[in-house]
This record gives sequence, structure tokens and C-alpha cells, in this order.
Amino acid sequence: MKAASVNVLGAALHPCSHDPLTGYFRNGCCDTGPGDRGIHTVCAVMTAEFLAMSKYLGNDLSTPRPEFGFAGLKPGDQWCLCAERFLQAHDEGAAPRIRLEATHERTLDVVPLEVLQMHALE
Repeated sequence: MKAASVNVLGAALHPCSHDPLTGYFRNGCCDTGPGDRGIHTVCAVMTAEFLAMSKYLGNDLSTPRPEFGFAGLKPGDQWCLCAERFLQAHDEGAAPRIRLEATHERTLDVVPLEVLQMHALE
């Protein structure tokens, strides 16, 4: 039996979003596993600024891709981001707000807790 996932606060990982359905495993949570090289563990609330930066950097999250069942993200949508992309956005001054209770503890391998707390919604 798989142990429950843990968030960056040391408690049970909360869901991030079921609409749009997010997560490396598309289970609504920012869970991770051995195949998740990008460490998609940060539950972020999309902003126009972040979506524009991500598109500029080559990861277009806003354009619909129906062939992949992806409607495209818009400001206000919650999505599991790569920890390194979140840190990059922080460094560039374009980090979105995040939900700590829905951000997986594995994020702490990449992003210091103090940085996450700076962008927390809670």
C-alpha cells in the first residue's frame, strides 16, 4: 500500500486542481515519482505574467492542444508546475501565488521553504 504523499508543511498533500486536471499522474495532485524528471510538485495559481513568461521560455501552457486533451491554462487556473520553473519565475520576479498545502515536499529539494512562503496564498 502506497503511503500518503506529504506537502511542504509536513502534512497530508491536498489536491491542487481537478478542473483543469493537473499533476504528473493527472490525478489532481502534485504527486511525483521516479519518471517525473521535471518534478511537477508546485501547486500554483496561474497569472497572465507567468503564462507569458513560460510561453516565452518555450513551455506554452496557455494554447489549447486538443490532440493531447489540453484546453490551455488561463489566469486563475491552478496547475502543478515544475519546481525549477517556479524557482526561475521567482528569480525573474514573475512567480505566481502557490498553495503550500497542495505543494509536494519533494519541492524542497529544489526550492527553499522561505521562497515558497513568500508566494503562499495562505
